Amino acid sequence: MSDTITTIKAEQQDKKITARQKNIKLDSELTVKDRVQAIIGGSIGNLVEWYDWYAYAAFAIYFSSAFFPTGDTTAQLLNTAGIFAVGFLMRPVGGWLFGTIADKVGRKKAMTLSVLLMSFGSLLIALTPTYQTIGVLAPALLLIARLLQGLSVGGEYGVSATYLSEMATPDRRGFYSSFQYVTLIGGQLIALGILLILQNFVLTDAELSAWGWRIPFVIGAILSVIALYLRKNLHETEAFENNNDSKSDKKESNGSIKLLLQHPKAILTVVGLTMGGTLAFNTYTTYMQKFLVNTVNLTKEESTFISFLSLMIFAALQPLFGLLSDRIGRRPLLLGFGVLGTIFTIPLLTGLANVTTMWGAFLYLMIALIIVSGYTSINAVVKAELFPAEIRALGVGLPYALTVCIFGGSAEYLALLFKQNNVEHYFYYYITGCIAFSLIVYFFMKDTKEHSMLNKD
Repeated sequence: MSDTITTIKAEQQDKKITARQKNIKLDSELTVKDRVQAIIGGSIGNLVEWYDWYAYAAFAIYFSSAFFPTGDTTAQLLNTAGIFAVGFLMRPVGGWLFGTIADKVGRKKAMTLSVLLMSFGSLLIALTPTYQTIGVLAPALLLIARLLQGLSVGGEYGVSATYLSEMATPDRRGFYSSFQYVTLIGGQLIALGILLILQNFVLTDAELSAWGWRIPFVIGAILSVIALYLRKNLHETEAFENNNDSKSDKKESNGSIKLLLQHPKAILTVVGLTMGGTLAFNTYTTYMQKFLVNTVNLTKEESTFISFLSLMIFAALQPLFGLLSDRIGRRPLLLGFGVLGTIFTIPLLTGLANVTTMWGAFLYLMIALIIVSGYTSINAVVKAELFPAEIRALGVGLPYALTVCIFGGSAEYLALLFKQNNVEHYFYYYITGCIAFSLIVYFFMKDTKEHSMLNKD
């Protein structure tokens, strides 16, 4: 017995020595300050990534005419939304590429590379001449930039979700991982905030349409440099290091599609739980600004203000829902979103479309975002809890990215297409059907808080 205890102590000591040689800390050695720094470092990079991504959506109402021939507003927005949707096609590639890098080389390195790629795409949009200057090359360069950004964002989600979940203490995983959506929403808030400042205090509407829309993309490229610095100083996770130090011959398959396919139930669960959530989230965030202008007939300034205020409250709700999941489990929150989303999506969007005041629109939108919080606040940790360390980043990132590509990426395009054909209400039924499908998945899945693969790292 004493020999066994001595052996265990020796192994623990060797583990600590190896960790210090690699300049990492074990979970048991991480202080509260270390974990807070991990949240800030991982999340700020995520914030910058999503700021760049959403700056496109926020400023599309101004730059759509710069990249496409003169025509009706809905047609120009439709073309712009088409390129936005195509950007989503690269997200599965990004989920595969960066997920593989994260599982083989490290979470930290993958997050650093994704920020670099995003900054390049943002700078390309900022510098691209208009359609009137270079013709069809303008939308072509816009497309290339969005493909690069789609690749980056596709990789960002799985890696940052994995990193935050692995750095969290077991009793606070819901809280820690909720900051992924805090910063995701925060990125959109910054984009909208810059738009509000430019609209109300700096530029005229004509100046914004002529050249002012380039400003946020320059800012995005600069912010990426700051995020790069912060991410270079992050600790790698113990879960990755323990798996990377394994002497098993199976280590070479880490982050491979072959290994991922050995977890079919987890893959299908990620797809099912994401479908309704990503469609609802993209509808009430990225598309909502255009919906408020194009359907509700608010001014651009009013729609930007309403979007900004509702998103600020939405972001503040995420940690609260995350903490709630740490107490009662993940499944009750998902079921709440599924049930309420299925019942109230059509009434909420119908009421919003017919509202006559700015504050009435805010109320409808806020109710919708509270419902969606049951999904957004915890979806990252739920997915991370489904996979073992050697395939976690790829397992979280790739199935999610594929689902977002199909359902989230097409949301805005489909909504505008239905509107153009005078059947906008069909889109409301489509969202309801997808949420109902996800509800079935929530009903039959186990609560990942109690059956977490993170506990086995």
